[in-house]
Order: sequence, then C-alpha cells, then structure tokens
Amino acid sequence: MSLYFFGTILLFILMLLAAMFRVLREYERGVVFMLGRFYKVKGPGLIIIVPIIQQMVRVDLRTIVMDVPTQDVISRDNVSVKVNAVVYFRVLDPEKAIIQVENFYEATSQLSQTTLRSVLGQHELDTMLAARDKLNADIQEVLDLQTDAWGIKVANVEIKHVDLDESMIRAIAKQAEAERVRRAKVIHAEGEFEAAEQLLNAAKKLAEQPQAIQLRYLQTLTEIAGEKSSTIVFPLPMDILQAINKPVGNNN
Repeated sequence: MSLYFFGTILLFILMLLAAMFRVLREYERGVVFMLGRFYKVKGPGLIIIVPIIQQMVRVDLRTIVMDVPTQDVISRDNVSVKVNAVVYFRVLDPEKAIIQVENFYEATSQLSQTTLRSVLGQHELDTMLAARDKLNADIQEVLDLQTDAWGIKVANVEIKHVDLDESMIRAIAKQAEAERVRRAKVIHAEGEFEAAEQLLNAAKKLAEQPQAIQLRYLQTLTEIAGEKSSTIVFPLPMDILQAINKPVGNNN
C-alpha cells in the first residue's frame, strides 16, 4: 500500500515539474497571467510557471504573411474591379496583442479587407493600375496606425492583382489605340510646322542673294534631267525674267 502511495506521489511530482518548466524559442514570448491578472512577459529560454496559479499564452514574434482575400472594389470613376493583396506584419508588444484584442490575426485580416476597399475606392482606375507603390504605402500607413493599439506593426502591403472584366479591358484597349492615333497626328502636325518654319527661313536667305536663287534653279533642272521622264525643260535665264519684271514694276 505504501509503495503504491509513494508511486502516486512521485508521479504527481513529475507531472507538477513538467507543468512548471516551459521552454520558449528565440522567436516566442510567453504572456503570463497570475490568478487571471496580467503578471509579465517571459522568454525566451527556460521559464517557470506555477501550476493552477499562473497560466501562460505563447505569442509568435516572427513576421506573418497574410493573404487578403479578393475584394470587390468600386473605383472613384465607378469601375468595378476585383483586388487582392498580401500583408506583412509582426507582433511587437505581446501584452497588447493578447489583452487588447481577442484574436489579433483575425482582427488584422478583417481590418485589411475593409481598409483595402476603402483606400482603393478613393482612387480612379488609372491610378490603381499605374501607381501601385503609392497605394501600397497608403494602405500600409492606415493599417499600421489602427493596429498600433494591438501591439502590431504592419511592415508592408503589396497589391497582387487588379482584375477587370472583358468589357473594361476592351474599353482600355480602345482608349490606348485612340491615344496612339492622337499622338501620331500631333507629331505629324509638329513636323509640318517645323518644315514650314525651315522653308520660310530658306526663302528669306535666298531672297537676300539673288544668285543663290539661280543656282537653286539650275540644280532643280539637273535633278529633273537625271530622272527617266518625258518632260522637256527649256531653261530661261534669270536676267530675262528680271528684264520683263522691270516695266511691270514701273507701271505700278
């Protein structure tokens, strides 16, 4: 009978020791409660917990990668898109993460979904497609501000996909095509304007030196003669033209 009693006592002591000693890894902390009240944060390493009187909750301090489910977002210009993202966060204050919120992971997940819809809904579709870095920073800033009371630090937010329906994709393609046509016409018009300016400058230079006009006239004749054509050109000296123009100018 005594052997059985001592065996029971020994087993109880071993169970008590097993419940007292806990080992926490480097990335873990233990939030200890004594009789239901917060006592302290312990770890890492070997810690001692008094059974029944004290209870411990483990908290992981590593960065958590959370995938935000696809959200239906209506942009500022009334375009419906589907957006999903990924959020990187970690626990900085284990005490707040356990005491201030029931489940910090679920709370951060729900807050990320609502913040994603709220922030993206304030921007137009073109901004969503072209300025993702700015939107990521805006979402991260809003999340980090709200989760700070829970002892959580949101390190980064990345928008992964912005999905459009087929009709919107076709509309964007038409818009891009129209923009290319507009640019081509503008470039062509600018080229015509620059060419006109150069011709005007050339005409002014030629007007300053009448001999240059005659040389240009002869060069044009050379170019015409070099081509295979049936055109017959009779050169007319510039002096004759000047002689003809003089009486006309005098009559005026």
